[in-house]
Amino acid sequence: MYSGGMSTSERLIESTRALLWERGYVGTSPKAILERAGAGQGSMYHHFKGKPDLALAAIRRTAEEMVATTTAVLDGPGTPYERIEAYLLREREVLRGCPVGRLTMDPEVVADDALRAPVDETLDRLRARLAEVVEEGKGQGELAPGLDSAEIAATVVATVQGGYVLARASGSPAAFDAGVRGLLALLAPRHR
Repeated sequence: MYSGGMSTSERLIESTRALLWERGYVGTSPKAILERAGAGQGSMYHHFKGKPDLALAAIRRTAEEMVATTTAVLDGPGTPYERIEAYLLREREVLRGCPVGRLTMDPEVVADDALRAPVDETLDRLRARLAEVVEEGKGQGELAPGLDSAEIAATVVATVQGGYVLARASGSPAAFDAGVRGLLALLAPRHR
């Protein structure tokens, strides 16, 4: 499945990332990881201490990717509102859910401080960056001065994560899209 130029440890991490998104931690067996990675029996234990260590590397990689993608949009061109809008409207695999957010519904990940930490840190970083953009919008007079930046940031994240849940439950991205449109309407600058 993965290119021959990719090292075994990279193939193991990428396979684990995909399986965690598809099946969750419990559903991701070492056998499935090895099969997807095209790796031999002992390779996981050669490169990692075991499944938890490999899962942590995969979760960190997924978290780093999400931070990079989000930062690129929120630090991109446009007014603060336009950047929040770009974040909310960016292309996503809505019916698959968020590869980071879905981990919060996995009891094994939530119960393990080491596995949960990169998930929590990623969502914290996202909320913090969104709050900065909201503050910028307030400072420029684009967003209402009375808005609580931290609360708006939490609302944006909750809309996206909740939208994933609603879309998956209904089997349609329509609920996600409706939530995003509703939040954008509430945040829209008055001069629009």
